[in-house]
Amino acid sequence: MNPVQVIAVTSGKGGVGKTNVSVNLSCQLAKQGKRVLLMDADLGLANVDILMGLRPAKNLSHVLAGTCELRETLMVGAFGVTLIPAASGMRGMADLSPSQHARLVQAFSTLEDDYDVLVVDTAAGISDSVVTFSRASQHVLVVITEEPTSLADAYGLIKVLARDAGVKKFRIVCNMVSSDAQARKVFERLCAVTERFLDVQLTLEGAIPRDEFLLKAVSRQKPVSELFPATECVQAFSRLATSATGWRSTSSLRGHIEFFFERMLPAPEVSIAC
Repeated sequence: MNPVQVIAVTSGKGGVGKTNVSVNLSCQLAKQGKRVLLMDADLGLANVDILMGLRPAKNLSHVLAGTCELRETLMVGAFGVTLIPAASGMRGMADLSPSQHARLVQAFSTLEDDYDVLVVDTAAGISDSVVTFSRASQHVLVVITEEPTSLADAYGLIKVLARDAGVKKFRIVCNMVSSDAQARKVFERLCAVTERFLDVQLTLEGAIPRDEFLLKAVSRQKPVSELFPATECVQAFSRLATSATGWRSTSSLRGHIEFFFERMLPAPEVSIAC
């Protein structure tokens, strides 16, 4: 099996459109021919299934309870994106221990299908689950908006991930902006703070415009990529997906738990007896 590119989509605060970015990035990657697995990693307040118009019978809470295998939760949505749903309104799922988070990451080794990309839609904020899932991913994509609270909380998230997860490179997407120029200004405001206080590298990967069609799609519980493919925001998601396909991924283990870690191991040498 081929190595899987793993992208954690996260944010410092809620309400910045993180899950819409996760869903539509996944849709556009699949539309470009990638075999995409989308994990709802907002374990206690899951809503990816709602945005994709799916009704899961089983989710990650059942996996942790031992009543089903990870593969039994899989659902196929728009463009062939495979979803791993989580639970909603379950406080216990939001308060899992680090060992339970590690069990979820390790469970991906049981999946037999060959995927190209895993998109992990984390919770917002700096919880243990965000740290664990970001550390287990190859790329961390932070969603921000122009709001001062979004930038302040994004800085706090980056600081925690750099300190506690060893993440040094962050990919940034500016959501709900009026223009690429505005996105650049917002990004530069964040960079001005991180360059002063943190030893990290930030890259602006995309600007998603504010688009009323996105709100219409949310109300109809379908990805905007599926309902309104010609809109400006969908074109922006497509460009982000194209950019993501060019992100270089490490092919070696980094000394901590990772998604699909066994696919990074070198193939065993085969000896032929004479």
